[in-house]
Amino acid sequence: MEKRYPLIHNRAASRYEFDLGNGARALIDYEATPQGYRLTHTEVPAAFEGQGIARQLVEATLEEFRRRGDRIIPECSYIVHYIRRHPEWQPLLADGYRFEV
Repeated sequence: MEKRYPLIHNRAASRYEFDLGNGARALIDYEATPQGYRLTHTEVPAAFEGQGIARQLVEATLEEFRRRGDRIIPECSYIVHYIRRHPEWQPLLADGYRFEV
């Protein structure tokens, strides 16, 4: 069974994180803009790759934006690829940032 991690909003660093233990963190960096939140980078430590952590982090982060009614501008290639494969998240895209699935 996949381990679940609570989503942490690190406002000081402008990122969403999972605390993976022993100082390791998975993260999504963002920048707030008038059009929406630019999601610029996703990172999972090499020791944790292949465990579904990036997917889980993206899903939790997107759910948080949906809950708040915010729009996103995906710039990180992992997030762009994820949203293309999961078009149910496309309503979160900021105006002018639609793309074909």
